Amino acid sequence: MSVYPLALVVLAALIHATWNLLAKRAASAGPAFVFVSGVASGVVYAPWVAWELSSGAMAWSLPIVACIIVSGALHLVYFLCLQRGYQVADLSVVYPIARGSGPLLASIGAFILLGELPTITGIAGLVAIVTGILLISTDGRLSRFGQPDAIRGVRWGAATGGLIASYTVVDGYAVKLLGIPPVVLDWCGIVSRLLMQLPWLLKNRREAVGRMRGHWWLALAVGALSPLSYILVLQALRLGAPLSVVAPVREMSMMVGALFGIFILGERAGPWRIAGCAVLLAGVVLLAGF
Repeated sequence: MSVYPLALVVLAALIHATWNLLAKRAASAGPAFVFVSGVASGVVYAPWVAWELSSGAMAWSLPIVACIIVSGALHLVYFLCLQRGYQVADLSVVYPIARGSGPLLASIGAFILLGELPTITGIAGLVAIVTGILLISTDGRLSRFGQPDAIRGVRWGAATGGLIASYTVVDGYAVKLLGIPPVVLDWCGIVSRLLMQLPWLLKNRREAVGRMRGHWWLALAVGALSPLSYILVLQALRLGAPLSVVAPVREMSMMVGALFGIFILGERAGPWRIAGCAVLLAGVVLLAGF
């Protein structure tokens, strides 16, 4: 992967970790925060989308419409699946399984469906990144996955990882082969999710307003940053970067998020978590071909 697309993916990882840090500060707002930040995203990026469409950057066709619908549906099911996983199992099991299996399956999908050819160093880098994700997320307590009560978490985490891989491959196909502008693809997905959340908001509007007290500016910041992190990834794909490389490299956000947690939130810096950061970084170097 050339330097410019790699820089886009690394910047996307930094932005991804930043908006997650901001979202963590508004965790008590729950679904209301998700909806309001989504509205902010729709408003902030609407002029860009309008410009892309008015400039004729995309010629509408049935495959493009179908791809946008499928992408939006996969993203929505992903959010629902992740939420259900957190309801029935521990985050410490669901999250690392999802984030580790997602790029792994996406890379396999790129090999099979998009015709990308794996290399020995690429495979080694992919394995290193998945290992690093697991070490960062669990702080080395991998035996946690073998406990009987963790089986549900493994199942839901794997299902979520499969959905991550699915929308990654679909979105990669959309921007690489169909030429859909990344901001248009992401914005349509945001709008579809907002429409699905609207009935809940109308039913619980007083509760939503109450939960958002003190979090409005955070919602605006997350709404501006969250789509940008994914748009940069899609732009790297559009520039020709292999999906089998981009999917795992974007998980550098795990390392950045861990460092934010250690140095900003004062979370414990366990030796396995630090080792996971080093292993993940080594995997990125291998995938980048340095």
